[in-house]
Amino acid sequence: MGENEGEGLFLEKEAFCEEIPGNPEIEKKKPLEFISSGNLEIDRKLEGGLPIGSLCLLEGAKDSGKSIFMQQIMWGALNQDKKVLALTTEKTSRNLLNNMESLKQDISDYFIIGRSKIFEINASYVEENPELSENLLQMLLEYVNECEEELVLIDSLTILAVSASENTLLNFFTECVKLCDKGKTIFISVHGYAFSQEVLYRLRSVCDSCLELRIEQVGDKRIKTMEIQKLRGARKTTGNMLSFNVDSNSGLKIIPVSKVKA
Repeated sequence: MGENEGEGLFLEKEAFCEEIPGNPEIEKKKPLEFISSGNLEIDRKLEGGLPIGSLCLLEGAKDSGKSIFMQQIMWGALNQDKKVLALTTEKTSRNLLNNMESLKQDISDYFIIGRSKIFEINASYVEENPELSENLLQMLLEYVNECEEELVLIDSLTILAVSASENTLLNFFTECVKLCDKGKTIFISVHGYAFSQEVLYRLRSVCDSCLELRIEQVGDKRIKTMEIQKLRGARKTTGNMLSFNVDSNSGLKIIPVSKVKA
C-alpha cells in the first residue's frame, strides 16, 4: 500500500468516527474543561487549571502551604461561578473566612448566598476516638455524593486517614473516583510524611492528578515549591515546578526563577 493510500484510509476512518454519536475515539478527544485557580502562573503550570471531573491529591508537610493553595483553588472556582464545598479538619468556618479575607480573597458574600459551604470536622474529637475514622470516611463519601457542589475540597484528610486501615483508605479514594466520573471535582490534601511510601504510591496511582508542596532552603531563604508529579491530560513533563510565598496583600505570590536563584 502506498503512502497516500494509507493516508486516505486514515482520513476515511476519521470521517467515519465523526459520524457515529458516542464513538469512544471521539469521546477520548473531547477537550478537558478546567477550574481556574485564579492565578495565571499556576494555571499555566497546570496547563489550564484543575481538570473538571478529576480527583487531585495535594501532598505536603506542615506549613508547606497546603491550606493556602486549597484556598486559592476555592477562590478561582467561586469566581468561575462554581459551587464549592470545603470540608476542613484544620480550621473553623470563621477561621477560613477570616484567613481568606486577610489575603484579599474575601468569599463572605459567596458564603452568605450559599455558593460556598464550609463543613467543619472536629480534629480533636477524631484524635480521641480514632476508631471512628472509618465511619467518618464513609459519611464523607455519602455527604459528597448527595451535595450539589461541583468542587469539593478536603483539607486535610490526614487525621482520618492515619487511623483507618489501608483497605478502607484505598476504598475511599476509589469511591471518590466514581464520584468524579459523575462530574464532581475532588481536591484532597494530606501530610505526606504521615503515610508509608507504599501507601502514598497506591494513593497517587488512584488519583488523576498529584501535586507536592515542599519547603526548601535556597541560600539564606526558605521558599515554598510546588511540583506537579502527575497531571491528567498533561502534554508535557518538563517545567512542572514553581516557587511561591504568601503575601499578606496579594495572597499566594509566585516567585520568579531568577529571584529564587539569586
